[in-house]
Amino acid sequence: MFARCIRFLLVAASVLHWPQAAGAQPAVAQPATPALRGIAIDARMATDLRLGIGDSVQVSAAPGVPGERVRVDAIVQRRADPSEVARSEYRIRMHLGQLQSLLGLDDRVDRFAVGVDTTARGGAAVDTVVRRINELAFGFRAHRSRDVAVGSSRTFRVVERFHRAIGSITVVASAVFLLCLLLLTVEERKRDIAALRLMGISQSTVVRAIVIEAAIVALVGSGLGALIGWGASVLVNAHYQAVYRTPLLFALITPGILAFAVTLSLVLGILAGALAAWRLVRTPPLVLLGR
Repeated sequence: MFARCIRFLLVAASVLHWPQAAGAQPAVAQPATPALRGIAIDARMATDLRLGIGDSVQVSAAPGVPGERVRVDAIVQRRADPSEVARSEYRIRMHLGQLQSLLGLDDRVDRFAVGVDTTARGGAAVDTVVRRINELAFGFRAHRSRDVAVGSSRTFRVVERFHRAIGSITVVASAVFLLCLLLLTVEERKRDIAALRLMGISQSTVVRAIVIEAAIVALVGSGLGALIGWGASVLVNAHYQAVYRTPLLFALITPGILAFAVTLSLVLGILAGALAAWRLVRTPPLVLLGR
């Protein structure tokens, strides 16, 4: 029995080692294919190049230079930033180490952001953190994000002042036009006003009636103007958002703007109506009738 067991083990060992004895090479483990690193691209690039999540692309530091094959893991929508609305370049987001290896840079960055938690207990103020960083910094300088935004928005401040100037000129021209329109309207009705005066209607009643009519005209005109402005803003936003492919609003009508426009129109209408009415009621009724 013991001899049979020994013989069985020898036969099993010979069977296990037979492929190597027959000249077969042992299986060599193939190296695992390295997983592609992921990047994020903007929606404009995804639309133009017809890329989607999971697609693989090759990125390089310069055209025609062999680069690295990566996988698209996310598509990012650009923010509504006026300073970037006219730029048509594509944007790719990747890890810092991946970007440095792609560009051949080692431990070098142009800028980085530091978040300060001022709500936490014992949190330091932003000015204090900026001052401490600048005291310890060598070769770079810290700035508040608000100061950077102010420095980069000087062009938009000039544009804002230009818009204010154009708006002021438009308001003055509209006031003059409204005054002339009401003067002509009241002038055409001078015979009716003269008849009212001859019937015994007082000057204050005539002036009040003309002022109320002018206020109604101003309110109706401001309502129509608000509708026209809203429609124009919708068309402007739809056109330029499609051209620049951005969620930025190029024309906006806020409740404050609407209230200012209606109030200004009402005030100008009342003043113009009162001036036109006072000019007529001071004229004798017979003169208004041409007698």
